[in-house]
Amino acid sequence: MADKNQDNKNMKFPRPKLDPGGKKPKFNPYWIYGVLLVVILALQFIPFSGDPGKINNIQFEEMLNANDIRKIKTITNTKTVEIYLRESSIDKYSDQFKRSFSKPTAVGPHFSFKVPSVDNFDEKLNKRLQELNLSNKVEIDSGDEENLWGNFLVGWGPLILIIVIWVWFFRRMSRGGGGGGAGGIFNVGKSQAKVFDKDSKVSTTFKEVAGLSEAKQEIEEIVEFLKNPAKYTKLGGKIPKGALLVGPPGTGKTLLAKAVAGEADVPFFSMSGSDFVEMFVGVGASRVRDLFKQAKEKSPCIVFIDEIDAIGRARGKNPNMGANDERENTLNQLLTEMDGFDTNSGVIILAATNRADILDRALMRAGRFDRQIHVELPDLNERQAIFGVHLRPLKLDKELDVDFLSKQTPGFSGADIANVCNEAALIAARNNHDAVTKQDFLDAIDRIIGGLEKKNKIISPIEKKTIAYHEAGHAAVGWLLEHAHPLVKVTIVPRGKALGAAWYLPDERSISTKEQMLDEMCATLGGRAAEELIFDKISSGAQNDLERVTKQAYAMVSIYGMSNKVGNVSYYDSTGQADYGFSKPYSEKTAELIDEEAVQLIENAYQRAKDLLSEYAKQHKELADLLLEREVIFSEDLEKIFGPKKGQTREEQILAAKEEKKALEENNNEVAE
Repeated sequence: MADKNQDNKNMKFPRPKLDPGGKKPKFNPYWIYGVLLVVILALQFIPFSGDPGKINNIQFEEMLNANDIRKIKTITNTKTVEIYLRESSIDKYSDQFKRSFSKPTAVGPHFSFKVPSVDNFDEKLNKRLQELNLSNKVEIDSGDEENLWGNFLVGWGPLILIIVIWVWFFRRMSRGGGGGGAGGIFNVGKSQAKVFDKDSKVSTTFKEVAGLSEAKQEIEEIVEFLKNPAKYTKLGGKIPKGALLVGPPGTGKTLLAKAVAGEADVPFFSMSGSDFVEMFVGVGASRVRDLFKQAKEKSPCIVFIDEIDAIGRARGKNPNMGANDERENTLNQLLTEMDGFDTNSGVIILAATNRADILDRALMRAGRFDRQIHVELPDLNERQAIFGVHLRPLKLDKELDVDFLSKQTPGFSGADIANVCNEAALIAARNNHDAVTKQDFLDAIDRIIGGLEKKNKIISPIEKKTIAYHEAGHAAVGWLLEHAHPLVKVTIVPRGKALGAAWYLPDERSISTKEQMLDEMCATLGGRAAEELIFDKISSGAQNDLERVTKQAYAMVSIYGMSNKVGNVSYYDSTGQADYGFSKPYSEKTAELIDEEAVQLIENAYQRAKDLLSEYAKQHKELADLLLEREVIFSEDLEKIFGPKKGQTREEQILAAKEEKKALEENNNEVAE
C-alpha cells in the first residue's frame, strides 16, 4: 500500500484513458487545438530564412563607410530602418546574421535597426551620404509597412470569435453541459443514454443487493423473461413492458437497476429523467424518440430511466399557469413510445422514483408500467443482511455483533448503513485502533443522527444546567410512560445544532395507536415541562420539540381521524394531485375546529408531562445532577433511579409470544402421548 501511495505522489500527469481493448489512448479532438497553438507560437518566435539581423547605429556607420550598403529603406509607421547589402559584401557579414534555417537571400533586407524619429534620421542620412559621395551609389526608399495579419484580425477577428463561441455553446448544450462524448449542433436531439453491453458490462450482481427479497424476486423474473422468453410465452403469457421502482431515497432502487445491468445478458440503456429536459423546445421529445429507436434496434434490451419524476409529473399541475411546458411535450412522447411496442418486442422499461404520488396517471397505467415494485426501508433482518455486505471490506473486532448493530439502526436505509460502516472505519483509524470496534460503530451512529460532537463549544453554567434538566425531563417522562420509545442514552454534549440530545430505540411498528402517539407527544414535551417546573421560565431550546409535536397533533386530527369533534375524516391527499390547489378541502369553521383540537391535544400532553415530573421530582433532580456530572447517561442509570420501565418493547412481546407458543406445543405433545 505504501509503494502504491509513493507512486501516486511521483506521478505528475494523469494517465490517458484507454479504449475497451486497453491498447491505445482514446483520440481527443482538443489535441488538435493544442498542436495548432504550438505551431502558431513557433511561427511567432522561431526565426526563418530572410529575417533581418539586428544591428546598432555604430555598425550601420561602419557599413556605410565601407560602401557595403546597396539600399536603405525607412519604414515610417514602425520607425524601422532596413539595410540591403551589396551582393559582394554579404559573405563579409555572415557571422552577424541572425541564426536561421537557411542562408539569407541576396535580395534582403539583411539588417535592421530602430530610430527615434524617421524625419531626423532622413536629414542626417542625406548629409552623411553627401559627405561620403555616396548619394548616387546608395538607393534611398521610404514608406509604410502593411501588417496583413493585424488587418485580418481587426476585420475578421470579431466575426470569427462570435462563430467560435456560438459553435462551442451549442456543443455544450448538445452534451447537457458535459465535456466529453460525441456531440454537436446537429446532435442536440440525440439520446444521452449510456449503453452497457458485452464490451462494457456492469460488475454489480444480485448477490451484492442485500435484503429487498420481494423486490429482487420481481426484478430477477424480469431478467429471466429476457434470458428465456419462450418459458413464459409458450403458456400464452406476455413479457411485461415496464416496472417502476418506488421507495424512499437510499433504499437501493438504483442499485437494483445496476444489478439488472450486471445480470442480464442484453444491452442496458441507462439515463436520468433530467437528461431529457433541455432549454430548447422539442429536444426532450426528440431524445425520447432517439432512445427508443436505439432500443428497438438492439432488442431484446432494458431501458432504465432514473428519477423519472423529472419528466413524469402529472400534466396540468404545472405552476406556470398553462405555459407551453417542455416537460409535458417530453412526457407525451414518452407515453406514445412506451405504448407503441409490439407485443413481445423484448424491450423492457425500468424506472425509479421516490415521488410516485406526483407521476401522471397515464404513465402509471398497465401497459406502460405493468408492475410497481415498492422498495421500502429495511426491517431488522434486512438491515442485518445489508450490514453483512458493507462489513466485508472492513477489518472488524472479533467481539462485534452484527445483530446488535442492526437493532441500533431502526429506520436506516441501505445508504445510511453504508455510511455508518464507512464512518466507523474512519473513526477507528482516527483513534489508531487495529480493528473497527463496537464503540466505533456507536460513535458513527451518533455522528450520523446527531451531527458532529462539539466539546469545545462555550456554554455558561446556567445554560448547561437548563439543558441538563431539559434532557432529563425527556428521559424521565419517556421512561415513565408505557408506550414511549425505550431510551438508549442522554447527553448534554452539543452535537450539530442541538445543545443536547436523547437517543431512543423505537419499536418497528407497522401501525401506531392513539395511546402510543399521545405517549410520544408527552415524552417530547417533557423538556419544556421540566424547564417551567424547575426554573419557572421557559427557553427557546424546545423549538424542535414543539415543531414535531405540532405536526403530530395536526396529523392525528386531520389525517388519522383521532379527534372526537372532527370525526373519522382525513384531509390528506395521498395521490399528490392537489399540489397546486388554491383552496383547502374543508371550510373555515372546520379549520378552526382542527386548530382547537390540535392545541387541546398538545396542552393535555404538556399537562400530563408536568404532572409526571411533579410526582417524580426527586428522581428527576437526581437524574439531572448525574447528567451534569457525567454529561452522558444510559438506560441502566435510569433503571437504577426510576426502576424498570413500564410496559414491554416489541422485541420482548415477540419473545414472550414465542415462549408461549413453545409451551403450548409442549403441552399438546404431552396430551398426545
